[in-house]
Amino acid sequence: MQRAKRTAEIINEGLQVELVEMEEFVERSFGDAEGLTRKEIESIYPNKNVPNQEDRSALNERVIEGIEKINRKYGNKKVLLVAHGGVINAILSILSDGEIGSGKTRLINACISNINFQDEKWLISDYNQINHLTKYKKF
Repeated sequence: MQRAKRTAEIINEGLQVELVEMEEFVERSFGDAEGLTRKEIESIYPNKNVPNQEDRSALNERVIEGIEKINRKYGNKKVLLVAHGGVINAILSILSDGEIGSGKTRLINACISNINFQDEKWLISDYNQINHLTKYKKF
């Protein structure tokens, strides 16, 4: 969570708004595989059954609870949520009924995704946007 927090602090240098940390958006717990590389995980747990890993439904429930909490507190105001890819992919997957997000979308670091609550439901305006990063691309 420290990388996401630091990213939020950098963004906030220009915004100067209150930063709020929420446990609902902590990255998924990988249990006994925490801290291992993908290659190590595949070698140790080839069947992908990692002991003590947070299951996807628990992650989904947690992040949606966080989104709903933000909506109740801030209503129609703009909110910037800075989180790791697993959390963002979970949100996108839930809101798109699995069309995008977890297992389907490779998010680019520092991308922006926009969601809106309209007519009593969540809509994804866009996702994985990187136009703000173009000056950093190497051509």
